[in-house]
Amino acid sequence: MGLVVHRDRLNPQLCEELVGMCPFGAISLDGKGGVDIGMSCKLCKACVRKSDGAITFEDEPALDVKGGVDKSLYKGVLVLCEHFHGKVHDVTFELLGKARELASVTGHQVMALVIGSGVASMAQKLLCYGADEVYVYDDPALENFMIEPYTNVFESFIKEVRPSSILVGATNIGRSLAPRIAARLGCGLTADCTALEMNENTDLVQIRPAFGGNIMARIVSPNTRPQFCTVRYKVFQKPARKEFPSNDGHKVRMMPVTPAMLKCRTSIVDIEEKPAALDISEADVLVQVGRGVRSQKDLAMVEKLANALGATIACTRPLVENGWFDARHQIGLSGRTVKPKLLICLGVSGAIQTVAGMKGSDCIIAVNSDPQASIFDVATYGFVGDLYEIVPMLLERLESTGGIGPTQSKEVMR
Repeated sequence: MGLVVHRDRLNPQLCEELVGMCPFGAISLDGKGGVDIGMSCKLCKACVRKSDGAITFEDEPALDVKGGVDKSLYKGVLVLCEHFHGKVHDVTFELLGKARELASVTGHQVMALVIGSGVASMAQKLLCYGADEVYVYDDPALENFMIEPYTNVFESFIKEVRPSSILVGATNIGRSLAPRIAARLGCGLTADCTALEMNENTDLVQIRPAFGGNIMARIVSPNTRPQFCTVRYKVFQKPARKEFPSNDGHKVRMMPVTPAMLKCRTSIVDIEEKPAALDISEADVLVQVGRGVRSQKDLAMVEKLANALGATIACTRPLVENGWFDARHQIGLSGRTVKPKLLICLGVSGAIQTVAGMKGSDCIIAVNSDPQASIFDVATYGFVGDLYEIVPMLLERLESTGGIGPTQSKEVMR
């Protein structure tokens, strides 16, 4: 579907009007008496309504379901296990918990896929976190993540086992691997999902922010399989671990690795680990600042509070745009999703894009001078007042107790 320009219905005056009326600046003159519609088009269809038929919006013909994929041939919800240095990434456990919920709707199994070297020992842990079956591709050549062999292995597995839905963490590895697999299989890929639902007919409803976070898109692929999505870290709860007998080996399947899978046009010459970068997603205590902070020099007061709490400083999008913070500090749909034990919001209004990135926090304390601020709708505790008065009072209390520790934290909260 998309916009179609009918050049025979255009005239110079109409072209100029169309260029000037587009709210996104997506329409430009093509130098040949017509107009071009660029990538910044948001399909608002304002040009369709005002062009007297010179621009139309046309849907692609719906695919005949009878001529489409046979959904009965694809069964199960698959989670790709991401790991590093022998440790399974927590996003894998979160996805296994969500996969269990989705699979309960259709009665399908939950499967996990592990690719690497010396990774067979991870299978039992994946079973304990919700997988019914674990498929393991274990080979010394797969020790380090290499896009070509990992893609070959993943593709081979999907063609052989035919999972109906595939969940991949929206990490650096997941965002590199998933698009290649989807392209090879000719199926769609929904990136950075923040919610998932399952229909009884096995259609996966993939929910993600769109148009800068102003709407939540619900995406369904009713005529293709498998259904493929990447999911943000920290948006789902990690399930409780359940113990299974160690001899329950029929649920772990060791898969053959063929020479064709290992073909690669690149090689690793050397590996140099970078110092750990800031990741607010991993912080247990966060202090988030918004536009209520009047000046950049006032961040010194916030830093003092963060140091007393042993916290990491985060921010909202406007402060990144002001140049006060690096984008890695931003919480929200266009930033990071966080689940700290304690989140203190100072001068944060509570825009929907921001709240979506932190609503899973255990405890949210909000300070805002506006009693109608949206942040109070999600806050565990709220203080209506000037943060320039409340923060010094909190600092004074923290200094009198020596900061927050295991024994002081509840007292300070009171």
